[in-house]
Amino acid sequence: MKSHWRFVVTALLLAATALLLAARSGSEVIPAHTPLASFPQELQGWNSTTLDLDKDTRAVLGPGDFLLRQYSNNARSEPVTLFIAYFATQSTGDAIHSPKNCLPGSGWAPIQADRIDVNVPGHSPFPANRYVIAQGEERELVLYWYWAHDRGVASEYAAKFYLVADSIRTHRSDGSLVRLSTPLERGESIESAQKLLLSFAGNIVPLMNNYVPR
Repeated sequence: MKSHWRFVVTALLLAATALLLAARSGSEVIPAHTPLASFPQELQGWNSTTLDLDKDTRAVLGPGDFLLRQYSNNARSEPVTLFIAYFATQSTGDAIHSPKNCLPGSGWAPIQADRIDVNVPGHSPFPANRYVIAQGEERELVLYWYWAHDRGVASEYAAKFYLVADSIRTHRSDGSLVRLSTPLERGESIESAQKLLLSFAGNIVPLMNNYVPR
């Protein structure tokens, strides 16, 4: 019953958001932004390899600017994968997709889900979703949050609320999703992997405003 009402509320919120954004699309401001392809390939000892998004994934995501990279260093055998999706406008039905909706289709299943705070130097703490996902014997830790106008939120509801509020206040509907993930090494605890991803986030968050306009 609870999930039914959550679905109804979400559907109504999405419908209201779509109607409002469509009504304001004529006066929408589309901000200039630096392409994500220019995001640093080296970060505090981490070297990266850029990965291509497959055709089906791009079709699902729709028009936008996307970055998919694996960052590695000598101290760890498993990489950290960074995915950023930026949408300059969400007024035409092309909105940010929640990563949790893609997990079943890709063969991964969430076995633990909660939220944590991301606290990095130079920025106010903000919440992020934390998922432990599994595929067979493999385990992976995923952190993700929604980012727009120097603001990070974990909740899809909060992201939609701010989307409407920003559209009214600034005539903008741009926003992004940031996702960090890493496989758990043999014998590695979730807390240890989380510490690693939060440390890595300290390299990412200070750069976000260069690619997602404030």
